Amino acid sequence: MIVLKEIIYKVAIEAVKGSTDIVINKMDFDSRNIEANDVFVAIRGTISNGHDFIEKAIGLGAVAIVCDTFPEVLINGITYIQVKDTNKALAFMAANYFGNPSSKLKLVGITGTNGKTTIASLLYQLYKKAGFKVGLLSTVKILVDDIEYKATHTTPDSITINHYLNEMVDAGVEYCFMEVSSHGIHQKRTEALHFVGGVFTNLSHDHLDYHPTFAEYRDVKKSFFDNLPKTAFALSNIDDKNGPVMLQNTTAKKLTYALKSYSDYKAQILENQLSGLLLKINGNEVWVKLIGTFNAYNLLAIYGTAIELGMESLEVLRLLSDLESVSGRFQFIVSSSNITAIVDYAHTPDALENVLKTINDIRTKNEQLITVVGCGGNRDKAKRPIMAGIASELSDKVILTSDNPRNEDPEVIINEMEQGIAPQNYKKSLSITDRKQAIKTACQLAQPNDIILIAGKGHETYQEVNGVRHHFDDMETITELLNQLNK
Repeated sequence: MIVLKEIIYKVAIEAVKGSTDIVINKMDFDSRNIEANDVFVAIRGTISNGHDFIEKAIGLGAVAIVCDTFPEVLINGITYIQVKDTNKALAFMAANYFGNPSSKLKLVGITGTNGKTTIASLLYQLYKKAGFKVGLLSTVKILVDDIEYKATHTTPDSITINHYLNEMVDAGVEYCFMEVSSHGIHQKRTEALHFVGGVFTNLSHDHLDYHPTFAEYRDVKKSFFDNLPKTAFALSNIDDKNGPVMLQNTTAKKLTYALKSYSDYKAQILENQLSGLLLKINGNEVWVKLIGTFNAYNLLAIYGTAIELGMESLEVLRLLSDLESVSGRFQFIVSSSNITAIVDYAHTPDALENVLKTINDIRTKNEQLITVVGCGGNRDKAKRPIMAGIASELSDKVILTSDNPRNEDPEVIINEMEQGIAPQNYKKSLSITDRKQAIKTACQLAQPNDIILIAGKGHETYQEVNGVRHHFDDMETITELLNQLNK
């Protein structure tokens, strides 16, 4: 247990009614989790408003309420704390409650549209191979050194972040690599965390269902770098037109990486094959098992981060050559009939184009490239026709199908995708609503040496339909179907 006044340190308080010198158990922003002697933080969410549940929280035992507007009726014996921003207040309270664990290890945040998971996961892998105790906060999973926990959001809520960072500190973790999403930054989940470094990957069309404009999406990402301390480093992809923007106002050490521009960390692709890449990084050649130009950028960001964290250049190169691809990120299998199936998380126009261009750069053109792709429901609708247009332009055949329809009609989503297919590409496109049937059709169309790309879901092991998650794993499905065809 802890005294309330200790966890509101650095919180911008506007008014207090009641005593802050009371012992509290824990804090929560979900009224359903409130127990005796808890603090309830009322958050204004996109779906519900926590202020509507203050009375319920008190009924469940809350002794203190943090809110941006006092309720009309104040109950005797309850402490009310009014703040300007309850999201920001929660971030500082969570950090204080767990003893500010982010300052007790080296925390690096990775942000951008594409590449966050790969960079964070491979940095975790690299530092594990180097013999360190490491933590990971990612879309795919949370790792406290060797202990794995399931992830539910790209950037978890402030309480969850600090809980796991505290677990990491207790486990002796020295480095933690964290994906930082635009939602997480905008909702102040990363406030009160002490970062020793930040990495910017790229910026393209995504999350415009949440952010009203692309400019706001960009500026939210930029604010992460604006808030880095001057003791930290800010490493930005200068080949992306938004790369220089991220560094404009940061007081952190400004660093750049690129394949095409003059930069602090520079790479050149010497060979690009399905078996891997031969790169020249800052004058040194290294062979890596990962594939494609997008992975050259990811590996360069990893190299720069490791150097800035104090690792020797040759040691970093040695470890880079040993890294394995991340689950659902250009993950591939080759069947006994020599059909190559690739599963990738590409769920934005830019990511899909990168993956398809990578495959087209490697292939001989004597084989077919068959792409299976869908778009998620209740998400950015503007990218649907764009993604279908890219898939049909860069593939020999394309099958439009369901992704996670969520609460939308999957056929409506597919119809919206179809609007982006140019007339000359109609004949090479199919629409099959059932995702398993779409993948099965791709397998039946494929001949020996052909390539099948299944895009959009990557590492996910479920398909969300009408709010219910059903088990569905692209890699598991394609492996099973290819094996059936070979019997």
